[in-house]
Amino acid sequence: MRVARAPVIAVTLIAGIALLAPLLGLSDPIRMDVAHRMASPSWQHPLGLDEFGRDELSRIVWGARVSLAVALVSSLIAGIVGTMIGVVGGFLRGIVELALLRSVDVVLCFPPLLLALLVVTLLGPGAKTLILVLSVLYVPGFARVAYAGTLSVRAHDYVEAMRALGATGPRIMLRTILPNIIGPVLVQVSLAAASAIVLESGLSFLGLGVVPPTPSWGLAIGAARATMDQAPLLLLWPCLALTATILAMNALCDALRDVFEPHSMPRGVGQKLRDLVALSMPAPAGDKLLELHDLTIAIETPHGVIRPVRDVSLRVDAGETLAIVGESGSGKTLTGLAILGLLPDAARVVAGDACFDRAELLRLDETAWRRLRGGPLAMVFQDPMSSLNPLHRIGAQIAEAIAAHGDLPAAVTKARAVALLRQVGIPDPERRAKAFPHELSGGMRQRVMIAMAIANGPHLVVADEPTASLDVTIQAQVLELLAELKRESGLALIFISHSLPVVAEIADRVAVMYAGEVVEEGPVDAVFGAPLHPYTAALLASAPSEEGKPPLAIPGTVPSPDMVFPGCRFAPRCSHRVDRCEVELAVMAKVAPGRSTRCLRWAEL
Repeated sequence: MRVARAPVIAVTLIAGIALLAPLLGLSDPIRMDVAHRMASPSWQHPLGLDEFGRDELSRIVWGARVSLAVALVSSLIAGIVGTMIGVVGGFLRGIVELALLRSVDVVLCFPPLLLALLVVTLLGPGAKTLILVLSVLYVPGFARVAYAGTLSVRAHDYVEAMRALGATGPRIMLRTILPNIIGPVLVQVSLAAASAIVLESGLSFLGLGVVPPTPSWGLAIGAARATMDQAPLLLLWPCLALTATILAMNALCDALRDVFEPHSMPRGVGQKLRDLVALSMPAPAGDKLLELHDLTIAIETPHGVIRPVRDVSLRVDAGETLAIVGESGSGKTLTGLAILGLLPDAARVVAGDACFDRAELLRLDETAWRRLRGGPLAMVFQDPMSSLNPLHRIGAQIAEAIAAHGDLPAAVTKARAVALLRQVGIPDPERRAKAFPHELSGGMRQRVMIAMAIANGPHLVVADEPTASLDVTIQAQVLELLAELKRESGLALIFISHSLPVVAEIADRVAVMYAGEVVEEGPVDAVFGAPLHPYTAALLASAPSEEGKPPLAIPGTVPSPDMVFPGCRFAPRCSHRVDRCEVELAVMAKVAPGRSTRCLRWAEL
């Protein structure tokens, strides 16, 4: 990790001169020589004497100690407090957001000088009072920057991925969100520090800051203003010191911000760790692992409550692969998110039951969910580029998934991360573990996501269209990897997809969803060989054929979740509909062992 040298050297030089002022052999900054007041620069006094005959160079150097201390301490205090408020409020939302952000907004109601006058009246002038005033003034700026960044970052898939891995809220805020917003926060630090130096000058000039005869740049500028006609250089020297310091601090913070951009970070060098720790094995095949019964999800909208998922009943046995297929908007992804308790804030489960390995999922609190997610129950998200944190190395992200479910030494988690990369078929895993997500191909990134999902030996993995963004060759490799992992570890898999050829290759059973409902379910060979619902038949007809026959598009579109249908929801698009299809509600009917359909006319068709 490299930082531009020039700003580091400049800031270090300025801070070093201020810290070493007592050792530089300068004149006493308080001793006065009134007889030679406002004397021109000389060898003995390189910057001349001020209006009281004090050495200007000594007062500039000693004044840097006070001005920099006030600026940096107040900026750091405001940065820590404001960033904490913004991150916590933006992540937790709700009443916490309202309480924290509105309390910060109260500070903005007071003009800065009025607030300073109030505090100085109560506490008296001085550097400590100035630090308190400036800290309070700058907290809202940091809170707003951190809050805006948190709202942007928390919407990314890699934050949901950390929740899916079972990480706690504080850990997500500290390890995932904060590193991704640190760039703007550092820029705000530079702005606040520069502004604090200027405000210190103004407040000291008004007698509300540093108390004379203590030297400070603000006092020097204020004093020189009264004598600028007789000795203009006395105004120039503190202004130059102030300007150079502000420019150096801005350049340093910009350089630090660039360091935190992942594309600028070179891959580090670390020692090679040996492969150890075998993954735990899931439950034996054949046992009922997951069961959903009449699951219904509702979303509050300005126009009322909609139900994008209704009466979904599914079962997954240990070691089995269940595919959920359907067009976009059919409710596949929401069903998968509900299984892991990762529904968006506006959505909630309003009816039905969900049981995983004898645990009632809908009754779990957040602590129990964190133990479950990323452990026995894991998820692979659709887009690995947005699901992986761009600021952390691959190995560190896998190690984070392991650390979230155990108190293992750092060396062990790093070694296990390398072992997982090797297990999912990534070549040279030691080197790839030190890479950033943008340095890997799409197929390798998806393998990393699979490695994170299996890091703690899950019993069930929910894979949400894991091959959607990959080309055909890489799709085949990822499917082969999932099949191999399933054979080796016996894990169960829920495979969400809209690609029927992919489902035919990997699934044991398939559930077809349309407009939030399961319309057909059964063994994949039976469902694809002899579909019992017109929608299933239409999906199969719309898939590309190996014989080169042109696919047949399904007329119309998936209805909006807020549309009300008295009968079958597929009726408006169905070529086999009759009058009763539009008025009679269709329910899932069991037509054979392991097969069911929601079509009123399945026997006729």
